[in-house]
Amino acid sequence: MTETLHADIVGEDLRLPHPQWGEIFVRNRRPAGVAAFPPERIVVMQHGATYGGSAFDIPFGGLSWMEYLAARGFDAYSLDLPGYGRSERPPQMSVPAEENPPFMRTPDAARCLGFVCDHIRERRSAARLNLIGWSWGTSITASYTAAHSDLVERLVLYAPVWHRTGPEKSPVRVEGALGAYRTVARAATLARRQAGLSEAEKETVMPREWFDQWWAEVTAADPDGKGETIRAPNGVVQDGREYWEVGKALYDPARIEVPVLVTVGELDRDTPVYMAQTLFPLLTGAPWRRLSVLSGGTHAILMESHRMLLFRGVQQFLEEAPPGPDALA
Repeated sequence: MTETLHADIVGEDLRLPHPQWGEIFVRNRRPAGVAAFPPERIVVMQHGATYGGSAFDIPFGGLSWMEYLAARGFDAYSLDLPGYGRSERPPQMSVPAEENPPFMRTPDAARCLGFVCDHIRERRSAARLNLIGWSWGTSITASYTAAHSDLVERLVLYAPVWHRTGPEKSPVRVEGALGAYRTVARAATLARRQAGLSEAEKETVMPREWFDQWWAEVTAADPDGKGETIRAPNGVVQDGREYWEVGKALYDPARIEVPVLVTVGELDRDTPVYMAQTLFPLLTGAPWRRLSVLSGGTHAILMESHRMLLFRGVQQFLEEAPPGPDALA
């Protein structure tokens, strides 16, 4: 279904039938009246480990990130991986979690992302497109780009996952044996979003009505939780145990051969700033790259009061001419 969101922005929801995983939900926001986009004006946004891609298109304060991109002439897409958000739930999510092993690991997710990207490139007759990954989504988009740099224009790694060497525990850590999926409650999610913040910051960093707006959208896609819980596949938790928490990488940053922006909020406790700082110098194959630390933001800065720092920084990276000897001073 295609609908006009504003006078200048059109929205469309797609369901792409994947041969293994069933229907993958994809959302599109684009300028009204525009049907053709060059590669540098197409962007696909990849969510993280738990909540699906809804945050990319919730109009916090009257404007979503996808709308922001569309208003600037971009053909913007977000997707929900199988088992997440509005995509089809695999059969193992209809039985108790302990009856099946973890699923939707990073290589599986990267292949699903590739499936969606193939559809979008065909749809727009484009050879390449831009990728934005958030949190675990950075591992997914980076893995895909490392294998397919010829299909990617530019890569944004927002709140990147890398080796966990600090004292903090993984935010998606699960004790004991892992089943196919985990159940996450509203109270635990709010506590995670506010971890490390002062009482004053809890009121100003992410307005409570914005959290409530996001949580309502998240739980609407998983009605079995009755607005209090959601379910999320455990493949990413298994990856953490076998890779990031023991100093093993899931992809080789040096194989990424496109421009890269690495960006993170200064208050991020899920993927602390040291992860971005450690990853950045390893991107030796990138023709140019940038590292930015955003003041006043946590892991979820895209839905916080300082979100425009993220939006504008990413937009500049996507639109600017590459540096070089002929660039204007």
